[in-house]
Amino acid sequence: MLRIGVFVCHCGNNIAGRVRVEDVAKAAADFPGVLYSTTSMYMCSSEGQGLITDMIKKHNLTKIVVASCSPNLHEKTFRGLAEKNGLNYYSVEIANIREQVSWVHDDIDKATEKAIDIVRMAVAKVSHGRPLKKRSVKVTKRALVIGGGIAGIQAALDLADAGFKVTMVEKEPTIGGKMAMFDKTFPTLDCSMCILTPKMVQTRDHENIELLTFSEVEELDGHVGEFNAKIRKKTRYVDEELCIGCGACEKVCPVKTESTFNQGLVKRKAIYFDFPQAVPKVPRIDNDKCIKCGACAKVCPKKCIRYNQKDEIFKRTFGVVIVATGSEIFDDSAYGEYGYGKIPDVITSLQFERMLVAGGPTDGKVLRPSDGKVPKSVVFIKCVGSRDEKKGYPYCSRVCCMYTAKHVLLLNEHHPGTDIYVFYIDIRSFGKNYEEFVKRVQDETGALYLRGRVSRIFDRDGKLHVFGTDTLTGNQVKVDADMVVLANGLVPAKSTRKIARVLNLSKDTHGWLNELHPKLAPVETATRGVFIAGTCQGPKDIPDAVASGSAAASRAMSILNHSSLELEPTIAHVNQFLCSGCENCFMACPFGAIEMVDYKDPNTKKIRRVAQVIESKCTGCGVCSSVCPVPAIDVSGFSAEDVFVEIEALGKGIRKNDAGIKTNGKKK
Repeated sequence: MLRIGVFVCHCGNNIAGRVRVEDVAKAAADFPGVLYSTTSMYMCSSEGQGLITDMIKKHNLTKIVVASCSPNLHEKTFRGLAEKNGLNYYSVEIANIREQVSWVHDDIDKATEKAIDIVRMAVAKVSHGRPLKKRSVKVTKRALVIGGGIAGIQAALDLADAGFKVTMVEKEPTIGGKMAMFDKTFPTLDCSMCILTPKMVQTRDHENIELLTFSEVEELDGHVGEFNAKIRKKTRYVDEELCIGCGACEKVCPVKTESTFNQGLVKRKAIYFDFPQAVPKVPRIDNDKCIKCGACAKVCPKKCIRYNQKDEIFKRTFGVVIVATGSEIFDDSAYGEYGYGKIPDVITSLQFERMLVAGGPTDGKVLRPSDGKVPKSVVFIKCVGSRDEKKGYPYCSRVCCMYTAKHVLLLNEHHPGTDIYVFYIDIRSFGKNYEEFVKRVQDETGALYLRGRVSRIFDRDGKLHVFGTDTLTGNQVKVDADMVVLANGLVPAKSTRKIARVLNLSKDTHGWLNELHPKLAPVETATRGVFIAGTCQGPKDIPDAVASGSAAASRAMSILNHSSLELEPTIAHVNQFLCSGCENCFMACPFGAIEMVDYKDPNTKKIRRVAQVIESKCTGCGVCSSVCPVPAIDVSGFSAEDVFVEIEALGKGIRKNDAGIKTNGKKK
């Protein structure tokens, strides 16, 4: 016999301000199977949960409906409470009357009617629902960290120091990420490589870390506790085990080509190191540029050049995955009026950064690419690609204001007396000691900050004529400069988009990876066991990237510390007798959780191909069920029958209201 309890939450005034909760509870008391119905100010509070516990015991309730906020927030709370009191974990249904009713409707009468209908549907579903049992899976105590920037490095070291095995996969020939390209870091002006290199070396030497550079994750399937990855380690054409990083090969190589690491400011060889502190310190041959002259092989003291070397494929199983694939800078070519790519002395912020590095392409001197001379006047243009819905992105990249201030200060130190102009929209110095740093830069350098956008840059008579507006005075401004630096915003890396497809991770409208909850689960994703860190999630400065790396590692440890985990039983199942073998589900499943197998029809005794769910891979998303034409696939807890029961209950409510009965007892 069904003994259902309905508990309606006021949620302070969040629900009660737009819904007559007492009327909802009163109406629910008359629903089939409902034995008890009441309200509480906050159902999630100790008092609210105590009320539910008491009523379960007093009335011997077998099913529970809680009319409250989104199940994303408190479904686990109430299901756990039911389980503690001897009920099946899945005997609780949440009727969302906050996000779906009170927060989106102003008419109290209509909102109350809708709330009653939603509760009626929840009661019908829980009445029909069958007891479900969680699945148990073993946890592989190894973590996969994708990305070797500062966030990925921090996550890997935290996990390794805690005693867990880690495999780090980095697509570039060396770890370090964008931070390895910087001269100094704001606001403390630490040498970037001085604080990064020790962590890079620790990562390389840590006994619990397997480092796979110049590698990419090509496939990943499975579930939390058991993710199966296929990793391609691209060939360097150099034996990593034998190489001692002496650099003799690089010196004799006759080929010169553009250096990506140095942003095209200088040339590199066909066999090269990205930078002197590269980890691992093993060169790579650019096969597209190599002329196969054999010079490098002749001088190599360890004979480790391998012209015929092939890519390697590794297959590993992991308990958790941390994605830290980083970001890229905005492509300035979208702003044709600035002349980037056409005017040599209009450069990106990253090119300017490389000039400042003592061991960089210009030995720490700021030089005009056009003639190699030190500029006497420099204009910085901020928010290039950020806060611009027409040509760029509407969001703030969070770092441009600060790294521009750093650039102004370092330019003044490297070349005192330089005339410096900064065009800005707003100065957003949000972090600890950031505002003080900006004020210091303005006071010490004498740089002229002009609030407004630049409209056009012309290259004439050896000068860059910069036209803009000073919105504080309302005047048009013209500055004659020797160099213009564009402060690029941050955009999602191409590798982030690729890994999102491989891991089936959701992205926002701009391409950043979505967190499970922006406040309560900022490093978790909708896929349990997959975490995000660093700027693959959105623009961050170095402290925030490091913090997110540690946060992701901490959340990963909460899984790796268990020998086994319980998985939701809400997965798909196939009625193979009904299955027509059309393969719609097989092709549609984003997780590869459907396979086609032979099935002997009990009536015809013939063998035919039908679908079968691989339970370990299924996440219960329901895509297969939606594309099945028969239908032969259902998801436990969300079956077609469950939905029809809810629809039927809703129909009864509509017919009741059409008969003239209102929720407050008055007729229409």
